[in-house]
Amino acid sequence: MSKQSAAASAPLGRPRGFDAEAALRIAVDLFWQQGYEVTSLEALCQAMGLSRSSFYACFGSKHALLMSAVQRYADDRYASLTERVAACANPREAVRAMLAVIADVDGGTRGCLFVNAVAELAPGDAELLLFAQSHTARVGALMTATLRRLGCTEAEASARAGALLALVMGVTTLRKTGVPASQLKGLLAQADHLIPSPPLPNRKHA
Repeated sequence: MSKQSAAASAPLGRPRGFDAEAALRIAVDLFWQQGYEVTSLEALCQAMGLSRSSFYACFGSKHALLMSAVQRYADDRYASLTERVAACANPREAVRAMLAVIADVDGGTRGCLFVNAVAELAPGDAELLLFAQSHTARVGALMTATLRRLGCTEAEASARAGALLALVMGVTTLRKTGVPASQLKGLLAQADHLIPSPPLPNRKHA
């Protein structure tokens, strides 16, 4: 492709040398640290080195950028979950590892971008709510499948996964309020009561 044709095919309004991935990482950090409403368009443009017109040409709107940021964050976290599950020696350890990744008790008071955004904007934001339901479902499905490997029936595994996710999302919310990591670890330890020990003998999956 010639330089002329490459230039002609580049998105209009995007500055030369603009790195969309780097800009998205900046958006993730800003929304995660400050929330959606507090993060102004001016702050986003300044952090990314964009004019308003270039911002709209690149991202469409502030809300569209939020959706891209939340989706990227959630996809990265889900990839971390699947990697940790695959690396664990047994399913009980895998469930604990999933909870540790989600809770991130040593992650400071920013909490979880996904949970923060949902708490701030849902249920009034239909697009975000739909994505939240989809992401929660895929995390729940991964945890349910892992619990099934511990001998739970489908119904038991689904119920336990739902309870575990409710617990760990509560922990991430408390983390945002400044609850000490030591206390959060104590709360997270209660999850052990919901994780079966080794596979139960003579149990058949439903």
